[in-house]
Amino acid sequence: MTPTPTVPSGGGGGDGGDVGSIISQTLFNQLLKYRNDARCPSNVFYTYNAFIAGARSFNGFGTTGDANIRRRELAAFLAQTSHETTGTNYNYNYGQAGRAFGADLINNPDLVATDLVISFRTAIWFWMTPQGNKPSSHYVITGRWTLFDADKSANRVLGYGVITNTINGGEESRRGANDRVASMIGFYRRYCDILGVSYGNNLDCYN
Repeated sequence: MTPTPTVPSGGGGGDGGDVGSIISQTLFNQLLKYRNDARCPSNVFYTYNAFIAGARSFNGFGTTGDANIRRRELAAFLAQTSHETTGTNYNYNYGQAGRAFGADLINNPDLVATDLVISFRTAIWFWMTPQGNKPSSHYVITGRWTLFDADKSANRVLGYGVITNTINGGEESRRGANDRVASMIGFYRRYCDILGVSYGNNLDCYN
């Protein structure tokens, strides 16, 4: 079982550094090059300062492991959130997320779509938090997840692909090659290339 993430009083936690030391304002603009495009319904919403504030809200996010692990985690997070853009579902997710960082998202769910920092905090909370019997994406990408017999029998292997499986496996995994998974892999490769880190193994969850 992976622990529930905690919200620190300040700083990034983890093994060292800060997300801002990896992703500068200029690099953020390059990574999310269409975020201010007039054709984007949420243009100018996702700001660099809000991203950094959200990142600093959870110990270990983008600060766990060596430089390559940290870059790979940020690439994986941005890849998944670039594809999964429809937001958080179900009251229990809103309730848990809000309690983690002190916001009443049950009665004010629109904060996720209107408050810049809360939007990032909610996404990062989901990334950092194990869901039921599934590990957190953070634990998978930082290599802290141990495969159990049930995982092996389900053909799960360590790598970016299992993150897709744990986040939305029922829709995208074990369906053979498909455009949705290919899209997430494409985002991931692009962000890894920009951040100067290798992709690692097992990028898909087709099987």
